[in-house]
Amino acid sequence: MVTYTIVAVLVLLFLMLIIYAIRILREYERAVVFILGRFQSVKGPGLIFIIPFIQTMERVDLRTVVMDVPTQDVISRDNVSVKVNAVVYFRVMDPQRAIINVEHYYDAVSQLAQTTLRSVLGKHELDEMLSERDKLNLDIQKILDEQSDAWGVKVSTVEIKHIDLDESMIRAIARQAEAERQRRAKVIHAEGEFQASQRLTDAAAVLSQNSNAMTLRYMQTLIDIAGEKNSTIVFPLPVDLVSAVMKHINESSNKA
Repeated sequence: MVTYTIVAVLVLLFLMLIIYAIRILREYERAVVFILGRFQSVKGPGLIFIIPFIQTMERVDLRTVVMDVPTQDVISRDNVSVKVNAVVYFRVMDPQRAIINVEHYYDAVSQLAQTTLRSVLGKHELDEMLSERDKLNLDIQKILDEQSDAWGVKVSTVEIKHIDLDESMIRAIARQAEAERQRRAKVIHAEGEFQASQRLTDAAAVLSQNSNAMTLRYMQTLIDIAGEKNSTIVFPLPVDLVSAVMKHINESSNKA
């Protein structure tokens, strides 16, 4: 009876060791295997065997990780306090370095993203944060990728999601935008007046060179006035005609 019990215990222990030794890794998983604490190899995917009590393993997910960066308080270069949050996309490229070179690579990338976000945005003014977001995303992504390369991590994309401002700052930006629109309207109006004055000057120069053109213009003006059905029509006299009459009167007076 004792013999059967010992055999049953040994079989049970053997089955437990077999269950512990057999590991199944999915297509996107890799196993970093250590033998007596020293790195041995990276295995997977599929079915792998681990020698109990001698080998240990760490699972690494190779899929792209979407990490939400917590909201950070940032002071811009022009001393404006804003709250900024972002999202970082990264994946493990080298499982060996991700396990050996850094403790908890996910937390390391998260902390690095927070400090880099504050550092990069703090070098820019508020207007640049609002209008040049793509450039800031690229700058942050490059810094994160360079720093995390030693961990076997590739940072592919960084996107700033929200830039929250105080109510007073929002009102100030609205007033600034309104003033900018008024300035542009005045500039456009002044430019139009300048171009119109140039055209009128050119037209006057052309008309002054040809008296027939002045007469035709005078007749066209009379037609336009008559077409408006006015009860009173004032016929203006051309300056050239008045000058000719006055010249004739002066010559007659001199002869007399």
